[in-house]
Amino acid sequence: MLIATWNLNSVRARLERLLAWLEEWRPDIVCLQEVKTPEANFPFAEIEKSGYHAAVFGQKGYHGVAILSRSEPQEISRGMADGVDDGQARLIAASIDGVRVMCAYAPNGGTPDSDKYLHKIAWFDRLLRHLRATENLAGPFLLCGDLNIAPEQRDVAHPERWQGTVLYNEHMSEIFGRLLACGLHDLGRNHLPAGTFSWWDYRLLSFPRNDGLRIDHLLASPALTGRCLEVFVDREQRKGKSPSDHAPVLARFS
Repeated sequence: MLIATWNLNSVRARLERLLAWLEEWRPDIVCLQEVKTPEANFPFAEIEKSGYHAAVFGQKGYHGVAILSRSEPQEISRGMADGVDDGQARLIAASIDGVRVMCAYAPNGGTPDSDKYLHKIAWFDRLLRHLRATENLAGPFLLCGDLNIAPEQRDVAHPERWQGTVLYNEHMSEIFGRLLACGLHDLGRNHLPAGTFSWWDYRLLSFPRNDGLRIDHLLASPALTGRCLEVFVDREQRKGKSPSDHAPVLARFS
């Protein structure tokens, strides 16, 4: 089984690239973030023609998440159902081929002194409560997505420059640790060499200089961790005409 996560940064702007990539890799499950379209405008027909079902939680112009799968998804849930309506489409989950898959797009946080950063912290608090209350983390479970956290120094090209930002600081590392304390394992940490990144700023030639961060993650329950054979980043999707600023991260399971 091949499972991928990719912040596509607009499914409609990069649909041709997505379809070609699906044809090339034929992943079983793909978690997409920042689809940036309401469900009514999602390209279901094109995705279906490529051999995939799509479960979507979208909104106009911002955010939005989707799970594509070759098998029909079951038990689809959108959001956290905790009574908090923040108007942001950031979380979707589905059961596919015996695996519970959750696709997340965490808030960026703006700047450390902003209300957006406080919102980011509160969002992760909600996510942790949601995981413990609603998901069977002892079974085959996978949390995929752009979590907007580089958890360790090895996940940052220039730690001295990024330290204290909303993506890399002690509090964010502690929050990431709380996710792992739920019983999840960081598959990228287990399988990727240090200095492997998934996001590069569009500016300052960041990608050619490999000045990036690892902020796109696959966190697995023990039932899946032992079945993970490899994890890799498809850097080719950060190249060419109008790429996303993220590259897909893929994990292969026995």
